[in-house]
Amino acid sequence: MMQQVIGVTGLTKQFKNITAVDDLSFSVQEGDVYGFLGQNGAGKSTTIRMLLTLISPTAGHIELFGMPLHSHRKEILQQVGAVIEKPDVYKYLSAYDNLKLFARLSGVKVTEQKLMQQLDMVGLAARAKDKVQTYSQGMKQRLGIAIALVHDPKLIILDEPTNGLDPQGIADIRNLILHLSREMKKTIVVSSHLLTEIEQVATKVLIIDKGKKIIEGESAELFDPAQTIVELITVDNVFSLQQLKQSSWQQNLQPKREHALLLKLDRKLIPQLHRDLVKMNIEVLSLQPRHSLEDYFLQVTSGNQHVDAFTN
Repeated sequence: MMQQVIGVTGLTKQFKNITAVDDLSFSVQEGDVYGFLGQNGAGKSTTIRMLLTLISPTAGHIELFGMPLHSHRKEILQQVGAVIEKPDVYKYLSAYDNLKLFARLSGVKVTEQKLMQQLDMVGLAARAKDKVQTYSQGMKQRLGIAIALVHDPKLIILDEPTNGLDPQGIADIRNLILHLSREMKKTIVVSSHLLTEIEQVATKVLIIDKGKKIIEGESAELFDPAQTIVELITVDNVFSLQQLKQSSWQQNLQPKREHALLLKLDRKLIPQLHRDLVKMNIEVLSLQPRHSLEDYFLQVTSGNQHVDAFTN
């Protein structure tokens, strides 16, 4: 049976009159790549800062490795590695010297061979002796992850690790996360506002919006291709809804959106839906299939950031 690595219950954080995290509960099991998904400002970073004791909760309970965080802080954090925003490294030192310095600060005794292995794992061995100021943002991000791993933690927390990276940098971080999970058997929490990135690495997903949990589940279920939402806009939605309710598609109908009808179905059934709409004399203006989780994400979040989430 897998051990629970993180258990969060009723977590709340208020800043004056703003509730950044609102009664949030979730759990992360050993071996998970736990995707923490939400638009910028949803409360992801605030939650992560509470997990790392950088800020205190207003209410709620956090357990890591079966121990209460507030009373076992030091013991717990020795088993956690994290990269929050851009890694804080010494740009006038080399990657090797940065890693050596942070190992010493962590109280870890490591050989030169071990340090080079760490840098090789994140793809920096060839540039180990170069000053960090000559690195790209993606390379700095990978160095930050190497530093977070220097004390061989059981849990790794990455807050928006692909922010500001080019496509190659994003792919490098994605591959590194998969390596840490599959080869090194690490438990990883990775936050992002990019659904497509989370889809490619996560075994379990939590979506939050305005500090509240919206949905949580196994990636295999949430990203199931059979769970496609079709958004249908017709010349007369009232007439179309009546027709659909009297047809075999009635079981696929979802709660109506303001200007559209929604049906949930396997993507393979869309051609048949097309044919049946014609037979029912339904005049279609738009028929747009979306993944149900993508659609859910679009429904519960607001603003122009939608475009970011699915085009980056």
